[in-house]
Amino acid sequence: MPVQIRKLDSSDSDFKSRLSAVLAFEAGEDAAIDQAAAQILADVKARGDAAVLECTNRFDRLDAASVAALEISQSEMQQALAGLPAGRRAALQTAADRVRAYHERQKKECGSDGFTYTEADGTVLGQKVTPLDRVGIYVPGGKAAYPSSVLMNAIPAKVAGVQEVIMVVPTPSGVKNELVLAAAAIAGVDRVFTIGGAQAVGALAYGTDTIPPVDKIVGPGNAYVAAAKRRVFGIVGIDMIAGPSEILVICDGSTDPDWVAMDLFSQAEHDELAQSILLCPDAAYIEKVEASINRQLDAMPRKDVIRTSLTNRGALLKVRDMDEACEIANLIAAEHLEISAENPQQWADKIRHAGAMFLGRFSSESLGDYCAGPNHVLPTSRTARFSSPLGVYDFQKRSSIIQVSEAGAQTLGEVAAELAYGEGLQAHARSAEYRLK
Repeated sequence: MPVQIRKLDSSDSDFKSRLSAVLAFEAGEDAAIDQAAAQILADVKARGDAAVLECTNRFDRLDAASVAALEISQSEMQQALAGLPAGRRAALQTAADRVRAYHERQKKECGSDGFTYTEADGTVLGQKVTPLDRVGIYVPGGKAAYPSSVLMNAIPAKVAGVQEVIMVVPTPSGVKNELVLAAAAIAGVDRVFTIGGAQAVGALAYGTDTIPPVDKIVGPGNAYVAAAKRRVFGIVGIDMIAGPSEILVICDGSTDPDWVAMDLFSQAEHDELAQSILLCPDAAYIEKVEASINRQLDAMPRKDVIRTSLTNRGALLKVRDMDEACEIANLIAAEHLEISAENPQQWADKIRHAGAMFLGRFSSESLGDYCAGPNHVLPTSRTARFSSPLGVYDFQKRSSIIQVSEAGAQTLGEVAAELAYGEGLQAHARSAEYRLK
C-alpha cells in the first residue's frame, strides 16, 4: 500500500493554508499529565528520598531499598565500557572525541574567556564568564537507549568547566543499558542514578538527602519529564522543552532519490509525530523520491512508525526555484535542514532559521546525530527562529564587571542622578551624588 504523503505546490492558490496545516503542531499541555507531574514534584520537594524511592519502585517495577542503592558506581561504568565489543567501543570513543573537539573550539570562539577594557578616566568595564557548579542530565531509558544523548549533554558541560555532572536514567524492570553507562564513563559523568520521570526532575531541582540539587537540567524525556521541567524552570535552568524531531530537505534534484528518501525516513522512524519534508523545484524528481519511499519502506524495521509519520506529518513540496525553497525553509525553521544540492553554500547563505544545517549530498543528518561533532540537541517546533543548539554557552553564565574610577564617578554620577530624579528614585540619585566632589 503506497504511503499517502501530502504533495503541495507553491504555485497553488491554497498553498499557504495547506503548508500551515502541515506545520501545525501544538504540543499542548495535557492537564492530567501536568497535574500528575505537579503532584510528584510536590511530594519529592516535601519528602525527598522517600518520595523518589516510592515513585521509582512503582513506575519502574523495582524493589530498591534506598535511593543510594540506585546509584551506579564509577567502577560499574568503567566495566560497562570495558565490556563493549571492540568496534562499538571504538565508535563511541571516536564520537566522544569529535564532540569534545567541536565544543572545545566552540568555547574558544564564543568568548568564554570574558573581557575587560579600560576607559580614558580609568573606569574598567567588562564581563566575567564562569561555569555552572552542578548540572543534571536526563537520559531516556526503557525501550530506547541513547548513548549519543549522554555525549551531547555531558561533554559540553564538562568542556564548559562544570564541576559536577549528575546523570539520571530510568531502568524499567532493572534493565541497565551498558552502552549508555559506557558513554557516561567516556563523557566524564560524575554520578549516575537509575531514576527517571518527574521524580528524577524533582530530585535534581530540589535535592534530597542522597541527590544534590543542580543548577540546570538538560536532556530529553517523555511528557511527564517535559511537564516537570516546565514547572521547575526558575528554580533551576533548563535547556528547552523539545517537540518531535524534524527534518527538512532542500534538494535541487541532483542527489540520488534513494538517499533523500532514506534521509526522510531517518527522522520519521523516531516516532509517529516526527516530521519529514522535502522542498524541490523539480516535479519529476519529487516523483522519483516518492517512488523510492514506497519501494524502500517495507524493508524498514520501523516501517509502521515511518508510514504513520509520513502520512500524518510529512510532505513533498514543489517550489518555484531554490530561492523560494530557502524562503519557505526560513518559515519552517526546522530542527535539521539538509541542503542537498550543487554548491550548497550559496543556498546556506540565504538561511536564517535552522537548528543545524547539513550542506551537500554527503552530509546526512544521521552523521550529526552521532559523530560529526556539533550538538544534536536542537530547537524544534519552529523555535529555531529564536533559539540555538545546546552548547558550551548553556553551561556558563556571565557576570558584568563595573569598576568605576574616582574620575569616572564624577561624570557618571551626574548622569545617573539626573535620570534617577526623573524616575522619582531619590536614594539612587543621592547614592551617586555622595561620590561627587
